[in-house]
Amino acid sequence: MKNEVKIFLASPRGFCAGVERAIDIVEKTILKYGTPVYVRHEIVHNKQVVENLKKKGTIFVEELSEVKDLSRPVIFSAHGVPKRVPEEAKLKNLFYIDATCPLVSKVHRESEQLHKNGYDIILIGHKNHPEVVGTMGQLPSGSIHLIEQVDEVKDLDPKSFKKPMAYITQTTLSVDDTAEIIVKLKGKFPKIKEPIKEDICYATTNRQKAVKKIAPNCDMFFVIGSRNSSNSVRLVEVAKKAGCYNAELMHFGKELPIDKIKNSKNIGISSGASAPEQLVQNLISEIKKHCQVSLEEIIVAEEKVKFKIPKDLN
Repeated sequence: MKNEVKIFLASPRGFCAGVERAIDIVEKTILKYGTPVYVRHEIVHNKQVVENLKKKGTIFVEELSEVKDLSRPVIFSAHGVPKRVPEEAKLKNLFYIDATCPLVSKVHRESEQLHKNGYDIILIGHKNHPEVVGTMGQLPSGSIHLIEQVDEVKDLDPKSFKKPMAYITQTTLSVDDTAEIIVKLKGKFPKIKEPIKEDICYATTNRQKAVKKIAPNCDMFFVIGSRNSSNSVRLVEVAKKAGCYNAELMHFGKELPIDKIKNSKNIGISSGASAPEQLVQNLISEIKKHCQVSLEEIIVAEEKVKFKIPKDLN
């Protein structure tokens, strides 16, 4: 007799509009221009997506210097790139297509505008994450001060900032952790300018909201996503903070903890913004092999956002 397990399925989960657009750009570029097509950095942070695109004729590189055939199209990943990258592409006479998520591009434009208007800029984000590298690379070196943790705010010396202050953020941060940092920043710099519309994107916010609603009722929580996916890792943290301490990131190749599952009554499942829905269904099928499963989908928001792809790919 299989033991009974209830699965709470978080919704929204999985692909966001920026990820769908980026993958679409790669596939349409292959259709229009043939193979190979080069992509600078993983188009989105998911191993299965990357492997699937490799099979279709995509070559992934970390820098443009690795592009062997300069006659082939090069696509910039959804995370955005520093200014030097398109400049280098122009020098090499490369045909490039920018798949940067429009919500990341919004932060880039914001940083440029603030810089032009004479602000000192603080960026809340994770050091070395490609999105942060791209945002900081929009402006001359030293123009943006990066903060990762709330306790770094106390080390900021207001006297060392000569201009008015403003902050921007990475789009895939923990909503609650970022709010905590912002409170401290406003305490230290009461006149600090904030984004007109917050920088953490709708998809990050919705996925965290859904996890937060489900997690307190769960014995276990699985987030499907890659280890280098910032928004997926944040979802695991959110589940733990919301009360499900047994929350795990199910990344490519990770073995399912069957014994733990068999000892659970309620299991929560979500997936990061770059994880295909098929992986969620595969996980549920795997659990069904060992348990009697009932499913309930918990919907906290409806997402209707769609981003257009570049005209010349239509």
